[in-house]
Amino acid sequence: MKFRSPEDYAKSVVFSVQEYALLAGRGFVNIFSAPRYWADIYTQMDSIGVGSMPIVLLTGFFTGCVLALQSSTVLGTFGAKSVTGELVSLSMVKELGPVLTSLMVSGRNASGMASELGSMKVTEQLDAMRALGTDPTRKLVTPRIFATISMLFFLTIISDAVGTLGGAMVSVLLLGLNGSQYFHIAYQSLMFPDVMQGLVKPIFFGFIIATIGCYYGMNTSGGTQGVGRSTTQAVVVSSVLIIVVDFLISRTMIGVFGR
Repeated sequence: MKFRSPEDYAKSVVFSVQEYALLAGRGFVNIFSAPRYWADIYTQMDSIGVGSMPIVLLTGFFTGCVLALQSSTVLGTFGAKSVTGELVSLSMVKELGPVLTSLMVSGRNASGMASELGSMKVTEQLDAMRALGTDPTRKLVTPRIFATISMLFFLTIISDAVGTLGGAMVSVLLLGLNGSQYFHIAYQSLMFPDVMQGLVKPIFFGFIIATIGCYYGMNTSGGTQGVGRSTTQAVVVSSVLIIVVDFLISRTMIGVFGR
């Protein structure tokens, strides 16, 4: 889309933000009112949660392995190689677990939502739903928001656990550390603020992934080329917003809890 002046571009950005806010707000509020399309919710939960499990397991496991491997070199220079478990558990639970899991889910599901809804938009299926008296936002957007938030929460917990396990495997098999000591230090180092920070982030990240994917899908234009463009934009924008919101949440939680 070409703009004739900076004012036109600014108006377009403001209008897009407004449209996104309205869509996200309606989609979220619909969770708390009837009718609820449980069949669509369960389908999305299976697609997002179970479908993303392999990539989340691989990402979490090898992230924990690399963390233990890299940190042991630095910690060894200070004679503190035994606290590798603390570094791995804190890094996974507070930061890498939620962020990497969200980025993987974003790449897999935000693109899928945008392409699926975009195809429905260009083939006029959304208009047909409205003509039949069905609200596309309640039918298509709300189940994806609910499913993404709930499933990303549990996927993050799984990623944290698998990452800590991967760090333990490297610590025991390659670094010669004691496995019982590793898990004891990893467990004792985690405090309530750390766990809270790690579990709050996927709620916001899941909302971002679902709403961005649905927004670009339902605003697709230009035929099949538009579907591809919307898919790319959904992944890029959701990934950038995840990184930005991660910083904001981290800063807020550190200000509240002091760590």
